[in-house]
Amino acid sequence: MLHNSPAFSSFSTDSAATAAKFYGEVLGLDVTAMDGEGMGAMVRVRFTHGATALIYEKEDHAPATHTVLMFPVDDATATARWLTERGVALERLEWCDDDGVARDPSGLTPNTAWFKDPAGNWLSILESDDEG
Repeated sequence: MLHNSPAFSSFSTDSAATAAKFYGEVLGLDVTAMDGEGMGAMVRVRFTHGATALIYEKEDHAPATHTVLMFPVDDATATARWLTERGVALERLEWCDDDGVARDPSGLTPNTAWFKDPAGNWLSILESDDEG
């Protein structure tokens, strides 16, 4: 029964207004701010390929300690540069190069960079030939 369901991801934020601005204006995604009719403020993010994510405001929000949203990209290095030009701070993890991109010398894992949204949730870009 669920194989035909248009499943979507969701995660919390401390401010739906701040999330809408970050995901819409900084990352350039298609966002819709919504009042949840008693459920609180939310942001719906629509991706080009039809997938969606729901970001909901939560009073006692705690940032996710894992990556909640991954963006497959053609070129992780160029996208990392674009993000930093837009004011996004890449996480400087011990296995990342000076530009914030992790590159596996064996080529087994894709070039990847991590960053956080304003609520502290982990996001990433990862290089993919087919972008998904």
